[in-house]
Amino acid sequence: MDEVAFFLRPRREGWVIDGTVGMGGHAAALLEGTGTGVRFLGLDVDPEALARAGDRLAPLGDRVRLERASFRDLGALADRLGVAGAQSIVLDLGISSYQLDESGRGFSFQVDEPLDMRIDPSARSRAADLLNGLPERELAELLHEYGEERHARRIARAIVRRRPLTTTTDLVAAVRSAVPRRAWPRRLHVATRTFLAVRMAVNDERGVLREALPAAADLLAVGGRLGVISFHSGEDRVVKQTFRLLAARGFTELEPSPVRPSDDEVRANPRARSAKLRVLERWA
Repeated sequence: MDEVAFFLRPRREGWVIDGTVGMGGHAAALLEGTGTGVRFLGLDVDPEALARAGDRLAPLGDRVRLERASFRDLGALADRLGVAGAQSIVLDLGISSYQLDESGRGFSFQVDEPLDMRIDPSARSRAADLLNGLPERELAELLHEYGEERHARRIARAIVRRRPLTTTTDLVAAVRSAVPRRAWPRRLHVATRTFLAVRMAVNDERGVLREALPAAADLLAVGGRLGVISFHSGEDRVVKQTFRLLAARGFTELEPSPVRPSDDEVRANPRARSAKLRVLERWA
């Protein structure tokens, strides 16, 4: 949070945009101490997240506009709303603690819930549809590509053998049966990478990111900054590669390496330990 505020708090009047507004935490930090000339646009596909962000940001009144939309559509939405020349844009990728712990949509392997994993609850395809419908080879490719899972083929075979899977407990059992105990990771739950891969595939998270980054950069005013927080090496690679391509168009990455959370923040919030923040500034 401190690093986001330091790099992205607006230095002039204009728009602040959060493409993944969530509970409104980053929004509150970025808007703290700003005047009426700073306005905020927050996007999220989860209606519960938008409701909570609305409650948190209510004291700011009509300076705040919240829209139920994917940041994939940020460019078109900004054009429709007349939003341009943003001073700050932030994208906090992945899911929130609320979605993990309270949504009941099967994001966590620690509780028994339906295999849903849709960040947007109105989306068509659920995790169960994917797990029970894909051929074994495609499942293995998915687990390897999105989750970097070493045992992708074994796990895919176990999933197909145990179909139909309907709950998170079913999926955990399939993973446990496929991976030899001696090969279980020391610091991660054995199903962590599988759950990550399935969630990313259900929500097309990498595709959304690839489409959104150039559009977000184009919305920046000169001197404006785009910050992206990723939690997975595959996402960070997409951000890094896109930022390098944008360097030829009048943008520069502020730090050569991603900014990591402090030790104090990780102690207070262990889920922040894998976060990487990259910040792009428009100079022309």
